[in-house]
Amino acid sequence: MTTLHDTAVRGFASDNYSGVHPEVLAAIAAANDGHQIAYGEDAYTARLQEVFAHHFGEGVQAFPVFNGTGANVTGLQSMLPRWGAVIAASTAHINVDEGGAPERVAGIKILNVPTEDGKLTPDLVDREAWGWGDEHRTQPLVVSITQSTELGTLYTPDEIRALADHAHARGMRLHLDGARISNAAAALDVPLRAFTTDAGVDVLSFGGTKNGALGAEAVVVLDPAASEGLLYLRKLNMQLSSKMRFVSAQLIALLDGDLYLRNARHSNAMAQRLRAGVEAGIADGSISGVAFSQPTQSNGVFATLPDGVADELRKAFRFYDWDAAKNEVRWMCSFDTTADDVDAFVAELARLT
Repeated sequence: MTTLHDTAVRGFASDNYSGVHPEVLAAIAAANDGHQIAYGEDAYTARLQEVFAHHFGEGVQAFPVFNGTGANVTGLQSMLPRWGAVIAASTAHINVDEGGAPERVAGIKILNVPTEDGKLTPDLVDREAWGWGDEHRTQPLVVSITQSTELGTLYTPDEIRALADHAHARGMRLHLDGARISNAAAALDVPLRAFTTDAGVDVLSFGGTKNGALGAEAVVVLDPAASEGLLYLRKLNMQLSSKMRFVSAQLIALLDGDLYLRNARHSNAMAQRLRAGVEAGIADGSISGVAFSQPTQSNGVFATLPDGVADELRKAFRFYDWDAAKNEVRWMCSFDTTADDVDAFVAELARLT
């Protein structure tokens, strides 16, 4: 196969832009020989259950799926009756970036709450946690949070425990969208279960694609009482892989060792380097008119730029506007972002400002 793209081009638009980690590619190749039973009755998917149990505790069950939207939609659908609703931050991926799939595919009402840092608190949850028994109101039965959040911020284990206790006391369940869960574990320097199983999360979407996988996510049920019908819903939602061994092998490659942490620590460190470089430029006057709009706690940097700078900077490095009205942008780092990539980006930003 002839390479069709310029491999020297680098960007800061998304951690989905990066390729597949070589160890993950090797795991796919290793799983490729011979025949294995389809639809999850294979040795790799069986081994994956043991790997998830190691990280999240005995009795958990993992359902490999293709992508994060599929994991969120299928997981949430398993947690709710037809009349149930989900409370989420207004910036949540399920609210703004999933093409209406939770509503159109799963039939789930999203009760969104504005929040400056992408995080929910018990008080914010209570803005929509009301109306139980009222036949005229959709019933709030699940709280969904993202770790790390869409704004790159982090929940501490204690903050998640407070949300779980608050939700459970009101008869609700807690779902966690873990598209960048490894970045959170690396930044917090705690085991995955510290802010999931041990903090009271009931069901989570485990993300692998943004951390070096080809296309591998999973719905992980931490409390079996919180989820029903996943065996059927995964197929119903077109997330059942016939050759599941290749999805499971990728997640094993990430989790059966420390690859998930190595990749996440690196992408987090590159985000810190990027922020530090811009801060140094602001301090010495070589960069002007740039300000940060969120703390940099994982692998994303959020900033505001002077008028016109974003489009000029994008001629060399692709990235996305976050809020164009405010000139706010998002710069994402990946497992394969290099120090040279970051330094070249900061130098171009300095030249333009």
